[in-house]
Amino acid sequence: MHKTIKEIKAELALITTKEALATHPLAQDSRKGVQQAFKSRLKQIEKQEQLEKQYEMMSQYENDILNQTPEALICGIDEVGRGPLAGPVVACAVILNDDHQYLGINDSKQLSVQKRTTLSTNLRNNVKAWHIGIATPEEIDALNIYNATQLAMYRAVEGLSIKPTHFLIDAMLLDKIHAPQQSITKGDASSVSIAAASIIAKVYRDQKMKEYDQIYPGYDFAQNAGYGTKKHLEGLDHFGITPIHRKTFEPIKSKYKE
Repeated sequence: MHKTIKEIKAELALITTKEALATHPLAQDSRKGVQQAFKSRLKQIEKQEQLEKQYEMMSQYENDILNQTPEALICGIDEVGRGPLAGPVVACAVILNDDHQYLGINDSKQLSVQKRTTLSTNLRNNVKAWHIGIATPEEIDALNIYNATQLAMYRAVEGLSIKPTHFLIDAMLLDKIHAPQQSITKGDASSVSIAAASIIAKVYRDQKMKEYDQIYPGYDFAQNAGYGTKKHLEGLDHFGITPIHRKTFEPIKSKYKE
């Protein structure tokens, strides 16, 4: 008696390699539904292999440190919100858990909202330690965005429950940290630790801007997260600046006065 397509799909779901799939007794079954099930499972296995390969590549910086110092506690640091006209700059510091494998992790901007949110929840529930650091719009105006970003990063590190031994930082160095550190250009797409920090920070900041949208309606903060979109600029024309606008940023500085 032939197995049903449903039964075959259930069997194929347990197969994890292309080799095992190709040598399966039903691989040559000529039924169209069976062949389609095999093709579908092959695509799933190839996608999984691609994700695992990407994760291995993004773990290279961490592995290089661990090969030299097996007991290292590596902290990834990233920020979000340097470019917007409104809202804080938010940094996150993360120490990943042992044997971590957050497949699909990447620069937070490259992920869908759903994927980003799911990964953020998974990370926050499972990493060894994480903490958010914030620099306010007032601090951004007083210090400039670069120094305010550093301040947010320092606050993120200071709030960790575990003291890191090594740091991987997205495109920045932190002079006040006297431990091995490496600045990585586009680190959120090159290091799993920095990518993790990027994701947690972005989900946190996006939620914060949604809350500000309720307090200051008319600027579309829930959708633009404070960036200078058409609706945001229209809101500025109609309602003026809010307490969360960065007064040293153009076009706020030149066009809008308190």
